Amino acid sequence: MMRSFLLSLAVFLTVLTPASAQIDQQPKVHARLISDRDTVSPGGTLTVALEENIRPGWHTYWSNPGDAGEPTTIQWTLPKGWKAGPIQWPYPRREQVGPLMDYGYEGEVWLLVDLQAPADAKPNSEEHFQAAVSWLVCQQVCIPEDTTLNLTLFVDRNAPPPDVISAEQFAAARAKLPVASPWPIRYAMANSLMLYVKAPALAGAARPVDAKFFPSQPGEIRDIAPQALGFAKDGPVLRLEAGSKLHKILDGILVLTSADKSVQALQVHALPGIVPPAHFDDGSTLSLALALLFAFIGGLILNIMPCVLPVLAMKALALAGHANAERSQARAESFAYCAGAVLSFVAFGLLIVILRAGGNAIGWGFQLQEPIVVAALALLIFAVGLNLSGVFEFEAVSAGGDLARRGGLFGAFFTGVLAVAVAAPCTAPFMATAIGYGLTQTTSVVLAVFAVLGLGFALPFLLLGIWPAMHRILPKPGPWMLRLKQVLAVPMYAAAAWLLWVLAQQVDRSGLFAALIAVAALGVSLWLWGVTRMSRHGVRIAGALVATVGIIGALYSLTLVGHSRATMSVEASNYAGIASQPYTAARLQALRAAKRPVFVDATASWCITCLVNDEVALSRPTVRAAFEGKHIAFLVADWTNRNPEITALLQAHGRSGVPLYLYYAPGASQAAVLPQILTEGEVLQTLGVK
Repeated sequence: MMRSFLLSLAVFLTVLTPASAQIDQQPKVHARLISDRDTVSPGGTLTVALEENIRPGWHTYWSNPGDAGEPTTIQWTLPKGWKAGPIQWPYPRREQVGPLMDYGYEGEVWLLVDLQAPADAKPNSEEHFQAAVSWLVCQQVCIPEDTTLNLTLFVDRNAPPPDVISAEQFAAARAKLPVASPWPIRYAMANSLMLYVKAPALAGAARPVDAKFFPSQPGEIRDIAPQALGFAKDGPVLRLEAGSKLHKILDGILVLTSADKSVQALQVHALPGIVPPAHFDDGSTLSLALALLFAFIGGLILNIMPCVLPVLAMKALALAGHANAERSQARAESFAYCAGAVLSFVAFGLLIVILRAGGNAIGWGFQLQEPIVVAALALLIFAVGLNLSGVFEFEAVSAGGDLARRGGLFGAFFTGVLAVAVAAPCTAPFMATAIGYGLTQTTSVVLAVFAVLGLGFALPFLLLGIWPAMHRILPKPGPWMLRLKQVLAVPMYAAAAWLLWVLAQQVDRSGLFAALIAVAALGVSLWLWGVTRMSRHGVRIAGALVATVGIIGALYSLTLVGHSRATMSVEASNYAGIASQPYTAARLQALRAAKRPVFVDATASWCITCLVNDEVALSRPTVRAAFEGKHIAFLVADWTNRNPEITALLQAHGRSGVPLYLYYAPGASQAAVLPQILTEGEVLQTLGVK
């Protein structure tokens, strides 16, 4: 409808243009029919080219003309029994005219059509063909032109093949036709429309220097929007802006230009799927050195995040016990803690790489999207709390100082592992950017980023071990340590309770009941183990057996949690005191199309940083008033459970985990990305509130 209006307007303005300013009346396109050979056998097929020679500065249109225009049409008058195939369109080019983007051709273009002779065509006969051709040719104005072209062919049972010159010309024309893609192509819709070609060869030495996508149907993408080429580990990714009529199957052609200027057009029939994170050369990409620096700083900051502090306090208590011990022992335990932390981060990064290679859309903290992992971590932290409270002890069976030292190193190593496990709910500043960069690179780069992240995380306790002067700030061992140890059990119990609260968001009542049974069984079993360990041999054996059975029962109850899932609400709700709706890519697109300001909060119940931001920033009265006064739509992207759409949203912004805060001002092409640690003032400033 809009295209017809624009065409009519262009013609109308052309007619009204004063004679002195009118464009010359000579045709802007000279057309002719060329066949690849003059003779065809009965039942045979030949190819005819409609050659358009277009005046410089003017252009005609592709099958989908873009924002405005009309494609070339051919109406054939054929002898009886002959058939004409559809126009075979070569790949077009983008033609910007003011605020519009057209898809068309300049210079010389060949539109190919196959003609098939009937099987009963009379040999040694002459056949005449007529083609009524019309096109729209545009510069600053658009002019419809048409012509009638004639062609004569001969029928002969011994039709010769095309001559060498004709064969070369038609081969060059066919080289510009799109071909079936040898690689799978899929797309994902997040902040932008991401079109991904899974082709490792195109991410290496053969990577294209330019790519353009031309949709088969109008409205699939916003034609005038820029198209940015980026690269994931296994292929190129084209960043587009979705249109108002995006279908489930995205059809079109993808035109790739190589460094040697050669061009290849691929047919696209893309379904929605997982698109890996990609790097775009738009000035926002990181170098490896900067990514490693960000990882180191992020790991260092992670030490002061609330989810890690209980475990670090426990480690500080252990170091205080070694304040007057041999320096070599303190140094060894610090290195053991560092090894546990670094190897855990590396193992975590390797697991993400393996799962992503299998097609899983995951990121930092993904394990807490599995209820059984959350429940297991709650049990582990609850057991640590019981140990700190003195309910039970695991004593090292040792005959000498060497074995005792091995027990200390093992404890330090395990503390590093536990600290990384409980750090997963937190994302520190710089950390998300570094991990997001790493996950777009090779496996070695991913592991390097995670190793440096672990090194930054372990640095404070590593310095305590290798720098003796720092031990002077630690108090001398004494009876106070037993009391402090018992006090440190409190945050462990609080962390276990918080994990059970997270679990309640992920499972139904039966799953939560199974987890509570597991906690109770574990608590009773460890208590029984502790109270019988100093009894007679028979009582001690009986207590150990009963405790073992109880622990097995707790683990069995834990397996029941994995079969339970909560029913997720899809209705509007109240979040941080603000009326909100669940995030979907379609809902975001609809709100933006309506020119509505939109705030997207990518969060999770297990993300403590997210919960703190809700309290200190989003739930403040001034922020709630700003949302209401400016009619800002609030979309909550809840990543507590795995959600491919939210994962795609994170990946589109180079993130591997939550939190992520985005604000789309009315009519803005891109979102404003807020810091990971929010303040009330930063939110108000982003929303444009003085």
